[in-house]
Amino acid sequence: MLKLLKSILIALAIISSVNAAEILSQYEIKEIQDLNLFKKAQVEVKQGYDAGSVYVLNVTVRGKTDKIYLTKDKKYLIAGDVINTTTGQGLEIPVDLTPTLGKEAFTFGTGTDEFVLFTDPECPYCKKFEEHFSKIEDKVKMRVFYFPLDFHKNAKDISLYVMSQKSYADKVKAMIETTKDTPAFKNRKYAAGELEKLQKHLDSQLKVAAELGIRGTPSVFDKNGNKVNWVAMLQKYGIKVQ
Repeated sequence: MLKLLKSILIALAIISSVNAAEILSQYEIKEIQDLNLFKKAQVEVKQGYDAGSVYVLNVTVRGKTDKIYLTKDKKYLIAGDVINTTTGQGLEIPVDLTPTLGKEAFTFGTGTDEFVLFTDPECPYCKKFEEHFSKIEDKVKMRVFYFPLDFHKNAKDISLYVMSQKSYADKVKAMIETTKDTPAFKNRKYAAGELEKLQKHLDSQLKVAAELGIRGTPSVFDKNGNKVNWVAMLQKYGIKVQ
C-alpha cells in the first residue's frame, strides 16, 4: 500500500510542462502495449508521452477513447486526472489533429493564430465564448466543429441549420444568434437531399470528436494539438470574461 501511495504521489508531483513532454517511440509504446494488464483489458495505446514523472497515454479501451497514466517502473496504472501541484492544472498532452483536416463545419476568423473548436449551440459556456468572437475575428483562424450534446434538445437541429447557411457571414451570424426560438430557424426549409448531406457532414464531425476523446464543450485546441482554456485564450487578447 505504501509503495502504491509513493508511486501516486510521485505522479502528482509532476513539474514538467506539456510542451516539454517527449513523444514515446514505437518501441517504447510496444513495451507498454505488451504489459499483461493492457492485453487482458484490451487497452490499445495510440500515443504516449514522457511527462517527467509518468508516462501519459492516449488509449482506446474496448473502442472507447481515454487518457491514462503509467508510472515509470510500469508497475502502476493511474486512471483519472493528474494535477500539477505547482499550477493546479490537469496534465494534458497534445492530440493528433490530423483527423480534423477538411472535416470542419466552417472556419471562423481571418487572423494568424490557428485553433480548432468543438462547440454545442445550446451550451451556455459556448455561447459565453461566442459573445467575444467579434473581438477576436481578426486575430484567430478557428476551424469550427459541431458537437451537439445529447441532453441539449435542439442542439443537433441548430447545428445543421448553421451549417446550411451559404456564406461565411451568414454562418457566423447563425452560429452566434440562433436559438430554438429564432424565427428563421423555426421556419427553416432544406432543398431535396440537402438535409442528408448536412447530416453526413455532422456525423463526420462527431466521429472526429470521438477519436479525439471530446467529452464537453467548448473544447479548444491550438494548432499543435494542445488543449486551450477558452477563458485564458480570451485573456491572451486582453478580453476579460465576466
